[in-house]
Parts: sequence; structure tokens; C-alpha cells
Amino acid sequence: MQYVFKHTHPYEPFINNTTQKLIVGTLPPPRFTTGELKEGDVDFCYGSRDGQLWTILDSIFNLNLKFESSTEAIEQRKDFLRNRKIGVCDIVASAEREKIDASDIGMQNIELRDILSYLEKYTNVHTLLFTGGNSKNGPEYFFRKHLKEHSVFFMRISNEVPRIHEFSHPITKKVIRTVSLIAPSGAANRAVGSLKSYKMMKLKNPTFNTVDFRALQYKKYF
Repeated sequence: MQYVFKHTHPYEPFINNTTQKLIVGTLPPPRFTTGELKEGDVDFCYGSRDGQLWTILDSIFNLNLKFESSTEAIEQRKDFLRNRKIGVCDIVASAEREKIDASDIGMQNIELRDILSYLEKYTNVHTLLFTGGNSKNGPEYFFRKHLKEHSVFFMRISNEVPRIHEFSHPITKKVIRTVSLIAPSGAANRAVGSLKSYKMMKLKNPTFNTVDFRALQYKKYF
């Protein structure tokens, strides 16, 4: 019999009544569910040492973040989010995996969080920042599914990367914008490297890299 790993999200949404923007991803790597963290991991949202979100934000805002398994490292990240009125509410509550890895495509029997209910409760949120686009099992892909189940229309505003959409909340009627950022993962580096805009910047400055490119994109929205 094939062993199936139950991959549950280890963190509750990080959100309060002052939150204006929400980072929306899928799930942290399975080791965050089991608590078997690696050296350099931070026990918090996007805390994987292999991920690049906090590296990007650190470079944009000069946060001097610690990348270690410590309470100080966690509090640094929480303070930044509170000060910028940013929250985190990943859309996947749980999934099953036959292969224990962090790939989105490997998720099966997926249970989604009810993002719309959070938006109904926390009415100051006006923007969702997806850490990835509409590829299968990505955050935008799941959010489209979530809206469809509630018969909510998802309107495209811009088809240029990062793609931007808007929707009207079915209860509050508030118009909320979504931004599909390039994923802050090593796996997305190849996609970044193939972008014409990245190639042009790299040509002008050979030291320019994929983290620098994301920092330019993320700065506008964070």
C-alpha cells in the first residue's frame, strides 16, 4: 500500500484588523509540518532556508534579518509585517502527498482555506499578493477555483507580469486587487532567466541576478 503523507499547514493566518495586504501562497515544505527544521530555517511563514521571500524583502528594506531557528528571527519578521500592515494567509489548509517534497504539483486531495471569509472579517485588506501565478496548484490557480465556487467574477486588469486582477467581495462588495508575483523560489529562477526584461538588465549589469529582479518587482507592491 502506498504511504500517503498528510501535509497540513503549520501556521494560522497572520492577520489583524489593521492588515491591508495579504501574502497568499500554498504550503511550506513538509518539514515545517513535522517540525524537523534544517539549520537556517525560521519557524515562521516562508521560513524555509531554500525560499527567497525574506531574502528579497531583506534586500529591499535593509531589515538585517537573522536567518536562523531563533525567536528573534521570528519576531523580526512579525514586526516587519505589522509595521507594513501586511498579513499572510496561505490558501491551502492541507493536502496529501505520495512523494514527500515541497512541489505544488505533487499535492492531492487539497483542502483550501476560505479566504473570502477572512476578507469579510478583516475589511481593511485591499490587496492580495500571490507568491506565484496561475500554473496548476499555484496560489492564483486555487484562488480562481475558490472564487468560482462562490460565483465571483475575476476581472483581468493587466496581463503583463506581474498579472493583476480585481474582484468584488460577494458579501462586503469591496473591490479587492490581486497581484501574481513571480514565485520567491529557487524553482522559479529558470522562468525569471527566460524573461526578456531580465535578460536586458543582465546584459547591462552582469552582476544582476534573479533575486535582484524579483526585488525590483516586489518593491512596488510591498
